[in-house]
Amino acid sequence: MKVLIIFNREPYDMTDVTWNGLRLAKTLRKNGHEVRVFLMNDSVDMARDVCKPPQGYDQDLSQMLKELIADGATVRVCGTCMARCGIYRNHPYFDGAEKSTMQALSEWVIDSDRIITF
Repeated sequence: MKVLIIFNREPYDMTDVTWNGLRLAKTLRKNGHEVRVFLMNDSVDMARDVCKPPQGYDQDLSQMLKELIADGATVRVCGTCMARCGIYRNHPYFDGAEKSTMQALSEWVIDSDRIITF
């Protein structure tokens, strides 16, 4: 099954929403599903090496995303959001997180069996 997970929230927003989404993605991969991740809005910070967990937060969300990439998940990040969104505007995305477009996201939406947003 092809699962598309779209993240929109700032990675460290004082909730566990993003962390739980990444945990779900990891579990889906573990169960043999094709996982596609698209980051937009403030979630794009998660694909930047400069993004680090705040003091007292026990999970490194960027590292979790890198582990998903290493495990075969495809990660695309909104190119327009690079300059518009996140605390770290204009910082580059790390290797494996492909700069992408709304057109590419629309194609993934049509080609996915399930779509989940966080």
